[in-house]
Amino acid sequence: MLSRRVIPCLDVKDGRVVKGVRFEGLADAGDPVELARRYDAEGADELCFLDVTASSDRRKTLVRLVAEVARELFIPFTVGGGIRSLDDMRALLEAGADKVSVGTAALRDPALIARAANEFGSQFLVVSLDVGRAPDGSRRLTTHGGRETTDVLAVDFARQMADAGAGEILLNDMERDGTKDGFGVGLLREISTAVDIPIIASGGAGRVEDFVAAVRDGGADAVLAASVFHYGTLRISEVKQAMAAAGIPVRRPLGVSR
Repeated sequence: MLSRRVIPCLDVKDGRVVKGVRFEGLADAGDPVELARRYDAEGADELCFLDVTASSDRRKTLVRLVAEVARELFIPFTVGGGIRSLDDMRALLEAGADKVSVGTAALRDPALIARAANEFGSQFLVVSLDVGRAPDGSRRLTTHGGRETTDVLAVDFARQMADAGAGEILLNDMERDGTKDGFGVGLLREISTAVDIPIIASGGAGRVEDFVAAVRDGGADAVLAASVFHYGTLRISEVKQAMAAAGIPVRRPLGVSR
């Protein structure tokens, strides 16, 4: 089994890291540059930076801030939010991002993912799926930070994106986002068994056991969390120790910075 990754996520609005529940009631959680520096030193395997209102506000991701964060990192860095074109992707990669995460634009124009994979390579390309629940119980995609629901089944779109050349899927369970009730293991299992590309679990982390379950029971290749790390509820080393104790291989020496 390949090593599983632990990824802190910086949800950014107006240049500050924020966190809420299902992208609502956002509260300040700190400075993105300072948090990036801290997580790199604490042993994070990667860092994710998402401008959570870029799509809804029709704004591009803050390229200058991305460059500032990238200068602090010695680990892979994924950036998403408001990406609508190959030019947007190129600007972020040139600013220091190692990968780009595309959500709303991929749903609107699925061919964008194929073009991006051809231009930059699948290894640079993450497709972000914000998944809600329809009245009939089916898991369907939402857009614009969960504020708009679609008729697209999450598993069908995941397969489409994998076929188009996406390198990874960032799977955010909107029912659980910010709740600390645990990752949606059922949804993870459904998607991870449907595609042959890595799945990053997002939404609901509250205890170290949740990270273990996401990998062991849900089939996640990486686990992503925000508020439990920002506010010190959990440390990255604790999560890695729990995963290692459960027989899950993890990267970098536990509790050792670069």
